[in-house]
Amino acid sequence: MRILVTGAAGFIGSHLVDRLMGDGHYVIAMDNLITGKFENIQKHSSSTRFEFIHHNVSNFVHVPGDLDWIVHLASPASPVDYLELPIQTLKVNSLGTHNTLGLAASKGAKFLLASTSEVYGDPEVHPQPETYWGNVNPIGPRGVYDESKRFAEAITMAYHNMNGLDTRIIRIFNCYGPRLRLDDGRVVSNFIGQALNGQPLTVYGDGSQTRSFQYVSDLVEGIWRTMMSDHHLPINLGNPQEKTVLEIANLVKELTGSRSEIVFKELPQDDPRRRLPDITKAKDILGWAPQTELLAGLKQTIAWFETQVPAVGAK
Repeated sequence: MRILVTGAAGFIGSHLVDRLMGDGHYVIAMDNLITGKFENIQKHSSSTRFEFIHHNVSNFVHVPGDLDWIVHLASPASPVDYLELPIQTLKVNSLGTHNTLGLAASKGAKFLLASTSEVYGDPEVHPQPETYWGNVNPIGPRGVYDESKRFAEAITMAYHNMNGLDTRIIRIFNCYGPRLRLDDGRVVSNFIGQALNGQPLTVYGDGSQTRSFQYVSDLVEGIWRTMMSDHHLPINLGNPQEKTVLEIANLVKELTGSRSEIVFKELPQDDPRRRLPDITKAKDILGWAPQTELLAGLKQTIAWFETQVPAVGAK
């Protein structure tokens, strides 16, 4: 198949590109490189089945030739990024989604939207099923991401219902693995980078807030299975094992052999207290559930970070 992946040079996008290239597909990788790195996909540059387009999908998107699929992953996806790039985040998830849906319609291509567990906000229902509408503060600092993703889902469904476009929507819960940026502000990359550099591990609040962490290869498998399904409503892709942030900090300390202390800072506004997916639909419809145990995934992620971050100080 000939597949356009937006946000292809990002953390998740680059792993999806690897999977699609490995399966023999023709991949058009599109990214403006604001948060992505070309190095993540550079190894495919010599392939005749790969091309890279440096472009911001918030502007009109044109791709010559036929397309079978558009996988729309483009967006800042961590609090550090979307708090620094609020307007760009709002635009890529609204205008960018509109532009890529329009391209899909013109090409007769299928379309997959990468949405997020952030559409549930600070949830009052636990765990979160796809039928839950969420508890989002639209004018809080996180609203630029949460609400723009909610809009992205709405316009995707509108194209499906009004134009007959063949669409999919996935809601991605916390994901980790190699190629996470050290400075992206996510829990796992923060803790690993701090531990390897002998810095204090920063826990916000008292660390009792929970998350669920899925390894990136499991997520990519879930994306592929969603593409191959015929289900048009949102599907949660995440790990149904709940861990506190403090548990993750202590586990990273143990696995890295770090002597870093754990320090506590004020909890950011609207930070979710609990976040856990109900993956019943993914199991029933896709036959999917995460396969990588947290301990094994963290070991692989730490090993990759050790090649990127020279360990200094107390370890």
